[in-house]
Amino acid sequence: MKSKYLRLGIGVLISAVFVWLALRGLHLRDVWVSLRSADYIWLVPSVAVYFLAVWARTWRWDYLLRPMKRIPLGRLFPVVVIGYMGNNVYPFRAGELLRAFILRRQEGVSASSSLATIVVERVFDGLVMLLFVFVALPFAPLPSDDIRFVVVLGSAIFLGALLVFFAVAVVPERFMRLTEWLANRLLPGRLRAPLLDFAERFVFGLACLRDARGLLMIFLTSVVIWLLETVKYWFVMHAFDFTVSFFALMLMNGVVNLATTLPSAPGYIGTFDGPGIAVLTLYGVDPAIATAYTLTLHAALWLPITLLGFYYMVRSQLGWGDIGRAVEAGLATEAGPLPAGSPNGSAAAPAPEREVRR
Repeated sequence: MKSKYLRLGIGVLISAVFVWLALRGLHLRDVWVSLRSADYIWLVPSVAVYFLAVWARTWRWDYLLRPMKRIPLGRLFPVVVIGYMGNNVYPFRAGELLRAFILRRQEGVSASSSLATIVVERVFDGLVMLLFVFVALPFAPLPSDDIRFVVVLGSAIFLGALLVFFAVAVVPERFMRLTEWLANRLLPGRLRAPLLDFAERFVFGLACLRDARGLLMIFLTSVVIWLLETVKYWFVMHAFDFTVSFFALMLMNGVVNLATTLPSAPGYIGTFDGPGIAVLTLYGVDPAIATAYTLTLHAALWLPITLLGFYYMVRSQLGWGDIGRAVEAGLATEAGPLPAGSPNGSAAAPAPEREVRR
């Protein structure tokens, strides 16, 4: 319990710092004037485009889950929406755990395996965000050493993570042997079996990385997803009295979404707004207009999917207690059988020298 409140406190503190950096020196009355004069009819097409992107996310997740189970998109879409709602109302992207929890409950897919596919999603999202930054910079150069540092650091992290996942997917037996060797030497006996069970299920979820065609489809879908989200940025821009190039919005999209990987208060308060305002200001947009635009964009990204997520949550007969248990328990314990097939594609069976909990 104490660690939960500590994590929340750290997130709120980071959000507060970003909010302070974004709003210092601003005349809030000018921001209010910009908000009042905006043409909010442009939010209608922006929301429609955003839900196209959410549908594309659903298709991508279906592709990642196919080695485990084929799930109709109509059943998978509500799970994705509830997960993003969870990200918006809980700190530390807890909606990802919620997605895995619901998929296990409704479809019988191992939560550890589905979580692996969600981690792969995030890695590809990060790589595409970095691609957007690199593509946009020649057309919309940004004189900021801080952002260049973030891009270099992010490139190293996401590329490193992808290489590690590739290695685990290609040689799962070696990874499991290494995990078992470390567990036997570093963990007490009562924790070894749950950890090894989790690792086995997680590796199974990386099976999608062994298919070259699947990888290409996942990458192309990720590009489509984030292009659609940038189109949303473009529509919302038309509600305000400024214009920047589409490439500048691509760069803004990449920077703010990289920033939201930092711990923050629920809803990415501050970590989305501060970098977004800073990027637009560097392109010469009036700070008050940049603030009004970024706050409106944030609300247009947050509110529709959160409301739809609440609707699907009620329709699925999920209560707040279920969500709290999914977030707090994470994947420490897991019920349900391992999906057919072990990480290397053979029939799943516990190793003879250890007992695997199911």
